Amino acid sequence: MRRNRAVQAAAVVTIALSASLGSVATAFAADAPAATSSVLVNTDNRALGLAGVLNARDAGGYRTVDGHTVRTGLVFRTGDLSKAADADLAELASLNVASIHDLRTSYERLFMGVDKVPAGAAEHHDDIIGQAPPQVMVSTLSAGTDLYRAFITAPGANEGFANVLRDIAYNPGGVLFHCTAGKDRTGWTSALLLTILGVDKDTVYYDYLLSNYYRGAKDGDMMNGVTASALDSAFDQVNKSYGSFDTYVRDGLKLSAADVAALKAKLLA
Repeated sequence: MRRNRAVQAAAVVTIALSASLGSVATAFAADAPAATSSVLVNTDNRALGLAGVLNARDAGGYRTVDGHTVRTGLVFRTGDLSKAADADLAELASLNVASIHDLRTSYERLFMGVDKVPAGAAEHHDDIIGQAPPQVMVSTLSAGTDLYRAFITAPGANEGFANVLRDIAYNPGGVLFHCTAGKDRTGWTSALLLTILGVDKDTVYYDYLLSNYYRGAKDGDMMNGVTASALDSAFDQVNKSYGSFDTYVRDGLKLSAADVAALKAKLLA
């Protein structure tokens, strides 16, 4: 009975998530968040311009606090790829996307469809919240603080995020990661990556809040957009669970000093 309730809750979440996607033709919001001095790539040049994929953009193009630049053309973040057009796949192939990480639950993949990927790209399924308690799954409907705290506490979440980061570090090709809308699980993955690389907090939040621009979300629309308070809750949970971000990276994600060095060697110019 308990398992059936969890399955039902997951199914409800899946349907709601699918409904939240809207049309891939959604117009950009009127204004992007104010860029910090560390933003080196504007919103037009950052966008991948995919016809069937929302919120598709380059994850690089930022300056770190010690003056390095996060390289572009190596890491990409998007919404789900189930509706990717042939031209989209050709574009991803031209960008040398060699590895794709799907952060969705199995229910989302079943309901919405598996990824369409460019020829030759490796596919990985890193379910971030599929093992979370049902009440956390239901909180996905509003992308609330419970969901963001579960990114740190849910069984399997740390392993999923670490899989993405290790692949970015050691894969010679481009790596793309996504969830359903490309804003919550994907947003935290990008926040992790940029923070590890040494990008300042304000710029990390800028990258996160760009989802509102690329998804055309109005203020307060958590079904389609994001809010800084949600990201605050994830960083707060990191401190509550591990004491510091560096300890979370080492003991939670279990990234070694060599892993972190490899990430920086690959992505920092």
